[in-house]
Amino acid sequence: MFNLALQTEKLPSAPYIPSLTENNVRTGFSEYEEFLALRNALPTFLYPVVTFGYYTGWRVTEVLNLQWRQVSLEEAEVRLDPGTTKNGKGRVIYLDGELLDTMKEQRDFVLSLQRERGEIIPWVFVNPDTVDRIRYFRRPWIHACKQVGLDGRIFHDFRRTAVRNMVRAGVPEVVAMSISGHRTRSVFDRYNIVSEEDLREAARRISTLPIKDRDKTGTVAPIPAKASINEKN
Repeated sequence: MFNLALQTEKLPSAPYIPSLTENNVRTGFSEYEEFLALRNALPTFLYPVVTFGYYTGWRVTEVLNLQWRQVSLEEAEVRLDPGTTKNGKGRVIYLDGELLDTMKEQRDFVLSLQRERGEIIPWVFVNPDTVDRIRYFRRPWIHACKQVGLDGRIFHDFRRTAVRNMVRAGVPEVVAMSISGHRTRSVFDRYNIVSEEDLREAARRISTLPIKDRDKTGTVAPIPAKASINEKN
């Protein structure tokens, strides 16, 4: 407000307003086994939703609003239109492996619903009871989390998990940001993608290095003894 007033010359100066320190580092990941347990505890029609979220890291609204016109199984790609994402930019991802298989099965499922109901269904993720897009699934999600001992987990954990999995797999961070839809590096950092297992793995790798190579890892190397006067001469 003060900046706008300065720009329009309604104020000669603006007061100093200090920024508060942010403490919003995101935590919480879902390991693959936990993802499988949670998915299996959910109603069947939600399987593809959580699978898509786990692999792509997309926001839940981006997933649930997806339409078949944005999907090409022949090209194995999914596109988000500009203006439909949080940052306003479009996005494209390519499908492979379990995610591609899941999307093919979902397409068969929706086609069978269309034949049964005699109407076109534009949505990718559909509630078979209403033959409409899935709008929310808070209750079955909470129930499934309690059933498998993952109380307190949220769908957004898949967003953090997908980014971490991509980085672990060697995907360049700029590519991971493009897939998940993060616009700035600072936001990407807030997800705190290093887990305890990552740190343990780093310790294991360092401990198994040959002695001659350990000073190359950033650990403290022994300081060589100073040569004596006689040795110098």
